[in-house]
Amino acid sequence: MELEPDRTVASRSFGMAAALYDRARPPYPEEAVRWMLEPAGHGSLRVVDLGAGTGILTRALLRLGHEVRPIEPDPGMCDRLAELSPAIEPLPGTAEAMPVPDAWADAVVAGQAYHWFDVDRAHPEIARVLRPGGALGLVWNDRDEGISWLAELTVLANGLAGRRQSVGHNAPTSIPPWFGPVEHEVFRHSVAHTVDSLIELIMSRSYYLTASPQQQEKIVRAVRTLASEHPDLEHRSTFELPYRAQAYRATRLFGDC
Repeated sequence: MELEPDRTVASRSFGMAAALYDRARPPYPEEAVRWMLEPAGHGSLRVVDLGAGTGILTRALLRLGHEVRPIEPDPGMCDRLAELSPAIEPLPGTAEAMPVPDAWADAVVAGQAYHWFDVDRAHPEIARVLRPGGALGLVWNDRDEGISWLAELTVLANGLAGRRQSVGHNAPTSIPPWFGPVEHEVFRHSVAHTVDSLIELIMSRSYYLTASPQQQEKIVRAVRTLASEHPDLEHRSTFELPYRAQAYRATRLFGDC
């Protein structure tokens, strides 16, 4: 059984499949994005999107009328973001070293990325680029594993990835000393899938991208069997995959880093 890949390798595995990643990964609910930004005020905001990937969260921010600086370390992901949002220039960088002036941002956000950060270095860097009163917003799309077939999919994926349990998000319960209390809300939404699109979703995960060709084939075969034979899914051409968008926010306090 393969072991969970090294975090650095895993975190940089997505660029090789940037188009697939963008096509397969779910969007973020507009109400979750609005909620994360509320502490920063109303109107057009200057927002840094950390670990922007192919721009899934960037595009949601743009649709709300904000000025966005996406920051992404993977060249493949940057290229895809630029292709899909040609008016926006993604900046190479990381949460630990942002090419952004002090106190430039009204908000710093991260979608599905915070768990890759070195938080001891990232927190002071985020505080540096945020103006006092600005907002830090973090969001993850978690599959709703209260659904039978999704719970079975998770057990299957963990076994094939050599994990005992899912590598979930690391909730930011405390971000001292530059931020106020962390608030948390859950926003439910769903995405329509077919068996093939569900397989593409699994193929966009780091454990699949870093697996051997033989293990990749085994993963695809197992997911197709589950999706085709589970009593909740069999004989259905499309089905809903429910998500719980876990959103967090905290306000930048006054004072130097």
